[in-house]
Amino acid sequence: MSRTSHKKTVFKNGIKYIYIPQPESLATTVLVLVSTGSEYETKDINGISHFLEHLCFKGTKKRPSSDLIAGELDALGAEYNAFTGSEITGYYAKAANKNFEKILDVVADLYLSPIVDQKEMDKERGVIIEEINMYEDLPMEKVRENFSALLYGDQPAGWSVAGRKDVIKNLNREDILDYRNKHYVAKKTTVVVAGGVDDPERLIEEKFASIGAGERIAKVPTKEEQDAPRVHIQSKETDQTHLIIGVRAFGIHDPRRHILMVLSDILGGSMSSRLFKKVREEMGAAYYIRSSADLGSDAGMLTISTGIDKNRVEEIIAAILGEMRKISSEEVSEAELNKSKEHISGKLILQLETSDEVAGYYGGEEAVSGKTHSPEEVLENIKRVKASDIKTLAEELMRNEKLNMAVIGQIGSEEGEGIKKIFRL
Repeated sequence: MSRTSHKKTVFKNGIKYIYIPQPESLATTVLVLVSTGSEYETKDINGISHFLEHLCFKGTKKRPSSDLIAGELDALGAEYNAFTGSEITGYYAKAANKNFEKILDVVADLYLSPIVDQKEMDKERGVIIEEINMYEDLPMEKVRENFSALLYGDQPAGWSVAGRKDVIKNLNREDILDYRNKHYVAKKTTVVVAGGVDDPERLIEEKFASIGAGERIAKVPTKEEQDAPRVHIQSKETDQTHLIIGVRAFGIHDPRRHILMVLSDILGGSMSSRLFKKVREEMGAAYYIRSSADLGSDAGMLTISTGIDKNRVEEIIAAILGEMRKISSEEVSEAELNKSKEHISGKLILQLETSDEVAGYYGGEEAVSGKTHSPEEVLENIKRVKASDIKTLAEELMRNEKLNMAVIGQIGSEEGEGIKKIFRL
């Protein structure tokens, strides 16, 4: 992998700027991230981060309608969107290098100067409520929300990013503006440019000179409390049973994050992973099964997600738990370890082929962890992972007092009790 250069600058007003040149790229991405999301909310405004993200596209002082924003970007052949997570919210556009300054102007405008029109806000409530309803009808997605709620309970880390419908119905314009003024400030903003343009640092500094200068508001620390396995079962008429089994891990600053990446990959990171071979190839009981390590600033989890034959739920849960016990009691072979390292390396290289993925990689690292780790640094740390490291970490994580499972499917009370009885390591 050729070394990826990047430059990080902190402007006088506190904005972080990251530039990643890609001389061979025909396109450039501008990504603006703000370090806020559902974990920065209170219960009475849960969902406001996501609502505000929608409203930024509904009109600005310079472009007072969503049609003007979308029309201008579409005329450039740009790809553009926004997203809200638990700790970051992002706005981006990607276009041919010659159109960089134009997409920068649009993205900066919608980030810095949204109108938050009352009529548009009232219309957008319906859109967001239908988005919430959509996820309610998608068990593969809904089970993730249920898992977070099970893991963290009634605290920001356990709340839905989209929010609750009753809250969305009652949020007013003053709530939105007050939240935006507190969080959309220079010290919480990261601007990333990746692609084939020359370093536009001076232009970025000029574009964002008008941003608010409030203090950086921290999120509420996540509390971890558990002493026995936990199970949440949502009974719903589905053709498959969808479930997530996972354990509490740690935050993104923990040096063991790279060991966790390899552990997750061995368990369920590919079509030749242990869980894929066991549950899909050997048992023929699932179409998809995967594991992932999801780490935030102060908490994290290792999860196994799958959609399975609804008539074989206990059998498959037992098989998954068996693989979790095995990886915590036996060292992986050198061959399996090396294959996993190469798989992670190859995936990262492919992921960083395009300017939008590069921008997301560097920006996400900075906005969540406050540090910018190059891909080369990550791969060097992956190379250093040993089989004994994986076993030691698995022993620590694969414990009953860290074990959780969320299930959605046609589960009766008797079957539910049976599941709870077998759910332990």
